[in-house]
This record gives sequence, structure tokens and C-alpha cells, in this order.
Amino acid sequence: MESKHGVCVVLLSFFIFTSHQCCATGINATQTASLSVNASKNPARNIPKSLFGISFEEINHSGAGGLWAELVNNRGFEAGGQNTPSNISPWTVIGDESSIIVSTDRSSCFDRNIVALQMEVLCDSCGQNICPEGGVGVYNPGFWGMNIEMGKTYKVSFYVRSLQPIDLSVSLIGSKLQTLATSDIQDDDVSEWTQKEILLEAQESDTNSRLQLTTSRKCTIWLDQVSAMPLDTHLGHGFRQDLFDMLAVLKPGFIRFPGGSFVEGDWLVNAFRWRETIGSWEERPGHFNDVWQYWTDDGLGYFEYLQLAEDLGASPVWVFNSGISRNDQVDTPIIQPFVQDILDAIEFARGDPSSKWGALRADMGHPEPFDLQYVAVGNQDCWNKNYRGNYMKFYTAIKGGYPDIKIVSNCDGSAQPSDLPADLYDFHVYTNANSMFAMTHNFDQTSRNGPKVKPFLHTSLLIPRFLSCLHDDDTSGFCERVRCEWKRRWGWKSI
Repeated sequence: MESKHGVCVVLLSFFIFTSHQCCATGINATQTASLSVNASKNPARNIPKSLFGISFEEINHSGAGGLWAELVNNRGFEAGGQNTPSNISPWTVIGDESSIIVSTDRSSCFDRNIVALQMEVLCDSCGQNICPEGGVGVYNPGFWGMNIEMGKTYKVSFYVRSLQPIDLSVSLIGSKLQTLATSDIQDDDVSEWTQKEILLEAQESDTNSRLQLTTSRKCTIWLDQVSAMPLDTHLGHGFRQDLFDMLAVLKPGFIRFPGGSFVEGDWLVNAFRWRETIGSWEERPGHFNDVWQYWTDDGLGYFEYLQLAEDLGASPVWVFNSGISRNDQVDTPIIQPFVQDILDAIEFARGDPSSKWGALRADMGHPEPFDLQYVAVGNQDCWNKNYRGNYMKFYTAIKGGYPDIKIVSNCDGSAQPSDLPADLYDFHVYTNANSMFAMTHNFDQTSRNGPKVKPFLHTSLLIPRFLSCLHDDDTSGFCERVRCEWKRRWGWKSI
């Protein structure tokens, strides 16, 4: 072709194989067809960058134990609740009852994370009750075993208190109980809560490792907020570099977060609350993800989601709770505190560093406002009795303070115009590929005036499934194909 644009004629050869059942000759025939493609500028339509994006939800550990690089599961010993004694799972005791007694109490230095672990060590390095080789203590297997990689450096941080001098070994231990990395901490005075930080460089790799803290000295030790993270997170922002790269290669125009039903909760008491997920990690109380049935320390919080969007070059689409869970909801006449909560959250994201919530964002290391242009009021809640009334309260307040923010309604306006004012509306699809392709012309007759559709085709359900396939214990055909593709692109390694 002489010009960049024009009409291209393509000759396609179709090979038609006939059989004796439908054609007496049984010969092969080759037919030629002509296909004209108009590649000129006139009929072209620019595809907006915002068409394709990511719908991210804390489901199946896609955040905690996935994209978020924290290796310790239940780092603050809060997963068993704030009443003590409590369940410390998956923490496990090293040693028997003659050598160590492990319990929990409410003595932490963090008011919002009051539970601490107490280790009463009964054995010693000498005397009648000698500690076993390697000492006694506790270990944490992380999420399905910690993937420790040779040559990588891991930062271990924890808070400790004791009325006696301490001699602790902090180690990464492999699946065959081999030591991958270790360091000793001695201190004669930790009568007040003291933070300890060490760097451990792994001498070999093991995909099923654990972090353990042990001692051979008779004493009583309290521990809290135990963390282990690789140093090579994306830009130091806490995201696993390998998984971040997998998201970045999608070139998303937007990222919708943090859910999903995760936003709602089975009950409002367990809904995602943005202000409980900001500030220092040690001060975040965490919460039980009752929809997907696991605890999250909320290290991946509101601030980190905004940072993730910025790092990806994607527009953040923040989905907030509209006062509705899957089992209870707030009546519209008393929704105002929830409305103010969301206005505070927007100020946190966009406010000047001199503002109350903008100052907190600046203290967390991001003085410049985040580019929050989209918010969604609730998640698939249009059918709930209080949604429309609650929505209007949120809509009016947000538009009054931030008229440029585009608001996403849960009420589908594709079949007929919605009775709610909105800039966009959700169109959620949970279906198979064949049904999806059959919807090609679904929006052909939809009005081009008024709110625009923001379809969410819910590949978010596939991403956690994809990530779960990178563990060796899933032998389904789907996962075999995923692992094969992973190996082809990046070389095999478990996550």
C-alpha cells in the first residue's frame, strides 16, 4: 500500500473438506473469497485509555499473602480477637510444655492492637531443665509457607519486652529444617517495649519456609507486631515486584479497589473501613474478612491502594461502603456519619498537606495529592431498600465539595435510564466466555447521553484463581496451563 490509510483487500483461502456422506465426489475443493477492510481514518474510533482496567479485590489472599509482600500471617496476634486467651494460628509453638508455655494477654504498647504474645521459657542453657538443641519459641509459616529466595535480603521487625536480659535467635528455616538465614539479638534491658530490626540474607532457596524466634535462656518474653518483608518490593512501597510486573504489563487504564463484597462485608462490623487501614502498620487493627473468611492485617490499606494506582499509571476507582452490607444496612435518615467519613477519605487522598487528613497523607510520605477522580458508591447494592436514599446523600455531599469527581452508581442504566444522577454506572457480568461474546451488541442501542457505562467483567475472580495455581498443590488442568505459561514467560518458581 502506498499510503498509511486506505482500503485493503485480503484474499482468504478456505479449504473445504467434503465427505462421501454429503458429497458423492469426496474431493477437496479450494475456494477464494475477498474481504475488504477500510483502514482509513474516517470510520475509526479512538479507544479511551480508561476502557481496560483491573478490578482488584481482597479475595483468596490476592492482597494479604499475594500482592502485599508481608510474609508473616497474623503479624500482630489479633486474628483470634481481642479477648484473651486467644487463638494465635498459624503461629506454632517450638518445644513442649516442660520447656515453654505460650499464651496471649492485653499488654501491647499499641492501643489499637492490644494483644501480645507471651512466651514463658521454663528451660535454660544449663541446670536440670536444659532447653532442646536450637532452643524453644514460636514460628510462623506465613501463607502456605514462605517463599525464601537465595541471595535476597529480608527485613525482620518486631517489638519485644522482658524483665530479664534476652538472647533471641531470629531465623528463616527451610522445609527440611535447614537454616536459610539467622541472626542473634541480645539485650540486657528491654523492660519497656522495644523495636528490633534485623536484615537476613538467604543462603539458599526454599518455597516452604518459616520465620522462627527461639531462645535457650530461661525468661519471660513478650512479642508483638512481628513482620518479615523482602527488601526488593516495588519502589519500596510494599508490593511484590514480580506480581506488580504482572499487573503493569496489562497496562490498566484504571484500577478498581478494594472490592467487591470485601467492601460490604457479610456484616457492617466487618466492612472495609478506610481510616482503620492508614497510618503506621503497627497501629492498624486489622479486621476479619468475613465474606471470604480470613483475617487481614490491612497492611494493604487505603493509602497503599492509591499508591498502587499511581505506580501503575492507572486511575484509581475507589469503591466505598454505602452503609450496606450483605446482611444489614443503615437507614438513610442516619447515614450522615458515613457520608462525612467518605468526605474525610477524599480529603486524605486529595487534600492539601495543610488540611487535617491531607497532613496525615503527607506524614505517610506522599505530600502531593493522589489523582482520585472516580468513586463508586457501594458494590452491587442497587436492589437494597436503602441504596437509593443513601446514594443521594453521598452524591449531593461529594458533588458539593468535589464537583469534578465522577461518581459511579450501582444501578444499571443500559436497558433504561436510571432515576439516579450519576457520571457512570456499574454493569457487572459474571458469566462464561461464550455468553460474553454473545453480548457484543449489548450497548448498541444504549443512549449516548447521560451516565456512561463502566462495565466490570470480573476478571477479578480469575486473578486470585490464577495466583492460587502457582502453588504446587493444585493439579487441575486449568492450573497446569497457568503454570506452563508462567514457566514459559518467567521460568518456574512457586510463589
